[in-house]
Amino acid sequence: MEERYYSPSEVCDIIPGMTTALLAAMRFRGDGPPFIAASPKKRVYAESSLHAWLASRERTQTGEPVSA
Repeated sequence: MEERYYSPSEVCDIIPGMTTALLAAMRFRGDGPPFIAASPKKRVYAESSLHAWLASRERTQTGEPVSA
């Protein structure tokens, strides 16, 4: 199957509560989903990387820490 790539606004449509500003801040801090710098100003996200990043943040209790 061919990999699908999402723009930041499409990522925000997929992840409830995510905004483009929050996603940009997470890129800057290095704690967001992995991204690809398709050009100097264009960032895209591979579908498989988004799924893996979300799965890595899955918790069973609210007190569990979320690592970067």
